[in-house]
Amino acid sequence: MEEDHCIAAARGDIPCDLVLKNARIVNVFTGEIQHGDISVYGGRVVAMDSRKASKTIDLQGQYLVPGLMDSHVHIESSMVNPYQYARTVILHGTTTVFADPHEIANVLGTEGISYMLQAAEGLPMDIFYTLPSCVPATHLETSGASLETKDLVPFLSHPRIVGLAEMMNFPGVIHRDPKVLAKINAAKSFGKIVDGHSPGLTGNDLQAYLTAGAGSDHECTTPEEALEKLASGMRIMIRQGTGAKNLDALLPIVTEKNSRRIMLCSDDRHPHDLLDKGHINIMVARCIAQGVEPVTAIRMASLNTAEYFGLRDRGGIAPGMRADLLVVPDLLNFSVVDVYTGGIKVVEGGCALPLPLDPPHQPQSRSMNLAPGMLDFTIPAGPGKARIIELIPGQVVTGAYTGTVRQEDGKALSDTEKDILKIAVVERHHGTGNIGLGFVHGFGLQKGALASSVAHDSHNIIVVGVDDSDMKTAVDAVAKMEGGLVAVADGKVLAACPLPIAGLMSDQPMEYVRQNLDALMKVAWELGSKAADPFMSLSFLALPVIPELKLTDKGLVDVNLFNFVSLFE
Repeated sequence: MEEDHCIAAARGDIPCDLVLKNARIVNVFTGEIQHGDISVYGGRVVAMDSRKASKTIDLQGQYLVPGLMDSHVHIESSMVNPYQYARTVILHGTTTVFADPHEIANVLGTEGISYMLQAAEGLPMDIFYTLPSCVPATHLETSGASLETKDLVPFLSHPRIVGLAEMMNFPGVIHRDPKVLAKINAAKSFGKIVDGHSPGLTGNDLQAYLTAGAGSDHECTTPEEALEKLASGMRIMIRQGTGAKNLDALLPIVTEKNSRRIMLCSDDRHPHDLLDKGHINIMVARCIAQGVEPVTAIRMASLNTAEYFGLRDRGGIAPGMRADLLVVPDLLNFSVVDVYTGGIKVVEGGCALPLPLDPPHQPQSRSMNLAPGMLDFTIPAGPGKARIIELIPGQVVTGAYTGTVRQEDGKALSDTEKDILKIAVVERHHGTGNIGLGFVHGFGLQKGALASSVAHDSHNIIVVGVDDSDMKTAVDAVAKMEGGLVAVADGKVLAACPLPIAGLMSDQPMEYVRQNLDALMKVAWELGSKAADPFMSLSFLALPVIPELKLTDKGLVDVNLFNFVSLFE
């Protein structure tokens, strides 16, 4: 038996597979950095010294660090499938991630979850999942699926399922919605954790939310919020994504007394950042640069996360633990040169070694099911001023104001002089024919249209444009390539990024996706867009849980009222 052999190797009765000697070992259990050797057999560390082994490598005083972990991530935001995602993040020393497949579940339901589970097999890193708790996120939009407790329970016994994902519906929790509580109680009955999501929640409402079982939060933006939640027993995941960056604001709260309750996460990280900047490794480096003790910073990205999710076989370097190991020359810069997962070298000299597997098959269901017939983006002229979405640079929140829009021949039109453009959300899951119509200020387009099937949370097709004809061309192009992003002008597709997996992900390498995104951004800016990342900005304009004014396939939503409002006052 493998267990017998590991014990025999630990006793020195049989040779080990690998010895890494002359290392500075980061010990997250004692908080020390120790000079020494380790021995590996069967994918596990079996001894903290040298043994006879098939292979011995002299690390020449480099640091040996436990593999890094991302405590909360949506892989779909990388725009590539788990296979291509793993190829990228393993280079940065991430050996385990805890992902919420919320985005694909909103499109394909349980089929999407099953696909993500299958796609996680055989990778050079481990992907564990938490089950999406809020599909759909609201009743204000049309999603591709609706997941109730009965749909989630069959997954709770799967070895890669470690909990219930971010419970965004905290009002439903604190007001004791039976359907919401049923999901929480189902997860708890299987001994699984319940991830929280409670931005700004405080006082009695926070206490009620925690009483129901929420164990973590990745939405803290201020030290005061994080400290209240820590004091109430919550674990804090400090987030540094492409959009939301909270690391610098929250680092001052980290102390030796509370650091064991703090983890690091990326949440949503796009191809440019993953390729150019890194992943959890850059968070560790930033922590150390800002004065966090190095072993403490590494522990927040390894052992703390493993313990929270109940994985006792990883997160540190010790006998019996999985040999997920990083070789790092300099902790301050935290550049990873070699990576071992389960004792097998998968990165050497900063370059990934060939993966001995085929990428997973795509889901079978089509994700583009537009209603047949003509797309009609006509907005009849209104009697008064229009409610206009105000794009706020660098933010996912939007403003709102009322203004006069251009009107001709009984129709309300885009107005490039005022930077007021038409925006539409086209339902793409069930062929309902729903099209939500509105206006947005701040994109700056002077001609053409931009469209995307990445539109949080239900991921219908969202399009912004100067004229109806280009908007239609853009939506048709997205549907024809089974999802993705396009830029159009004068009836022609000028740039595109196909995302054929649920309209969210590509099966191509991340470098290829990034090239397509670069081309899209260039064209969008040439068409006049003023947004730093036009497609990211576009993707959040359909999210009716973040203030202030948003658009779904069902209409214009005043998020503060949590209800629909008319386009014209």
